[in-house]
Amino acid sequence: MLTYFIKRLFLAFLTLFMIMVISYALLRLSPGDPSKSSFLGENSAMTEGFAADKSELTRNNSVRERLHLDEPIYVGFFLWLKGVFLRGDFGISVAVDKGRSVVSLIMERMPVTLTINFWAVLVTYVLAIPIGIYSAVSTNSKLDSSITIILFLLYSLPVFWVALLLQVTLCDGGCIPIFPLKGISTGDIEGLSTWSVLLKSAAHFVLPVFCLSYAGIAGLSRFARSSMIEVVRKDYIRTARAKGLPEHVVIFKHALRNAVIILITLFASLIPGLIAGSIIIEYVFSIPGMGDLSMLALSSRDIPLLMALFCFAGVLTLIGIFVADMMYVLVDPRISFNRRR
Repeated sequence: MLTYFIKRLFLAFLTLFMIMVISYALLRLSPGDPSKSSFLGENSAMTEGFAADKSELTRNNSVRERLHLDEPIYVGFFLWLKGVFLRGDFGISVAVDKGRSVVSLIMERMPVTLTINFWAVLVTYVLAIPIGIYSAVSTNSKLDSSITIILFLLYSLPVFWVALLLQVTLCDGGCIPIFPLKGISTGDIEGLSTWSVLLKSAAHFVLPVFCLSYAGIAGLSRFARSSMIEVVRKDYIRTARAKGLPEHVVIFKHALRNAVIILITLFASLIPGLIAGSIIIEYVFSIPGMGDLSMLALSSRDIPLLMALFCFAGVLTLIGIFVADMMYVLVDPRISFNRRR
């Protein structure tokens, strides 16, 4: 187990390093100059220490020097990497929030994004697995066909279109104003009970969580269905039924445990999709999370902030892959990291 953990840790660091190399190279090679961004103002902390009458060219040169844009790409990358590993310094924002540490910016917004993605993953699995099981045990029935059509329709809908449609119909100012239009602020909560505050806060997350999870529910339930159909045709399932075991015991105790392995594998690939989807959803619903921060950083080419965001997203993805590997052992006792046949 320890040997496997060390190997995976080494591969994780190698993968993260390659992500950083490719990300930095693409940012440097992309057109545009961050030092000339319209987001940079006279009071930017990057220009601190310069006289007020310094020319714009002098200020731009200061920014380029701080970002190592005058150096070759490989030199700039290793100077940035040196600051990260030796001082834990990812740099400061040069455009989105001028002069502020990018780590503090991310830490301020990360809880919102993690909360939305946590509920999206939970809703996806809680709904997708039962739907997939029911479709598998009632294969080719009318209800199974109806579920298949609905799920394929959901899977084909673009997430930004669904988000805008929900805003027009179910948000404040729409046809049926049930949910808030944007943001996560609950407003004035004075005099409200604890449950009222929780409900008011949860109302801001319902539509974003739905937009992030509906495609996952559609796709994951199809994988659960196909996996269950394959498992229930195995000899040991027929033997369990021949022994007279109740159908719910055969399905949930014997079949599901083997069919769920593919769903654990998909868990690792679900996280990057949710992180990417958060960019669109948080922008549409004006949620101050990492997705909205990513849009601001991309539009202003804030290289230090973008590099930190890529790093954090890569770490979260690698953690998801590692958790999926650990869950294999819990689900299937035949899998062991201590011995190899």
